[in-house]
Amino acid sequence: MKTGRAILIVADSVGAGVMPDSEQYGDAGADTLGNISRAVGGISLPNLERMGLGNLHKMEGVKEVPHPQAFYAKMRELSEGKDTTTGHWEICGIITRKAFPTYPNGFPKSLMDDYEKAIGRGTLGNYPASGTEIIDQLGEEHMKTGKPIVYTSADSVFQVACHEEIIPVPELYRICEIARGLLTGEHAVSRVIARPFLGSPGSFKRTENRRDFSLVPPYPTLLDLAKEAGLFVMGIGKIEDIFVHRGLTESDHTGNNKKGLECILRQLDSKRGRKGIIFANLVDFDMLFGHRRNVEGYAGSLKEFDDYLPKIMSAMDDDDLMIITADHGCDPTWKGSDHTREKVPLIVYSKQFNEGRDLGERSSFADICATLVELFGLKSELAGESFASQLA
Repeated sequence: MKTGRAILIVADSVGAGVMPDSEQYGDAGADTLGNISRAVGGISLPNLERMGLGNLHKMEGVKEVPHPQAFYAKMRELSEGKDTTTGHWEICGIITRKAFPTYPNGFPKSLMDDYEKAIGRGTLGNYPASGTEIIDQLGEEHMKTGKPIVYTSADSVFQVACHEEIIPVPELYRICEIARGLLTGEHAVSRVIARPFLGSPGSFKRTENRRDFSLVPPYPTLLDLAKEAGLFVMGIGKIEDIFVHRGLTESDHTGNNKKGLECILRQLDSKRGRKGIIFANLVDFDMLFGHRRNVEGYAGSLKEFDDYLPKIMSAMDDDDLMIITADHGCDPTWKGSDHTREKVPLIVYSKQFNEGRDLGERSSFADICATLVELFGLKSELAGESFASQLA
């Protein structure tokens, strides 16, 4: 098929049921889409339904359709872990064979001593926690002492929470960059995350000034190849953070789903007639609703995404290709507050298609990379098996 622009949308954490190894991660019953739909008594997603979402995964309120508008499948993750970085890297052709380190008992004292010396402050916390809960627990002390709150989760993350009126956002970013510089070798966590918040004790609220400081990908990704070939590569949301600005010709660090979707629409309008990739992460599903185990909010966010899709579809040129997928699960009905090890949906749409069909269960997220490599005529030894020949 002829391809002008690829619109690659990662609906962050929108998982589609267990992987064969989910039990090893404590996630044997996780199913983000299925469990949400059942918990709310059915969910109406008519645009995704027409594309084949109900064909690829069983959901209450989302039916199978006999003539889907898009090609569809589920994808397994080959990488170890259930993290944003591993998921996005795999989508772009890199398989993470060894899981990034995690810290169920907090970070070692020697590491924290080095960190506190480097930033010139003591710290609070240093244990696994929900981000909203730990600022409720330690926010008042943080405001009195000026000590940053450090915490982690089941994921490979070093998170630093600070009140914006106590430690301004630029200073928070600076001390996160210091942490990133220290977290190498055996302590090379996938991401250091700045978690700014505002408010007063009892009513703290995280802001949209979050920033991720990721590891540098170990070798060139799909984005690097596309940029080197002269294609534009636009990163939307936290894509620039995940890939440490590598392989991008432009970026817009949108703070929520609505701004991300609006940015996609602007890019479709401004880049007509050009070849390239619009790569967007929609973070609200994960950050606002998955981790906070807010089932109703997650369902509402899915509906908002579905409602917006016709605008994107209408703005697409005839030779544009839209791919909707996810990077992991974060089932809000599941125990704890962490990501869940799940398969992810794959929906592939173009105005060129008369009718879509099942692409079969894919063995890796990297099949997206291999497909775009083939469609754009790039030279690559990255992971993945292309499904380009099936898009007819």
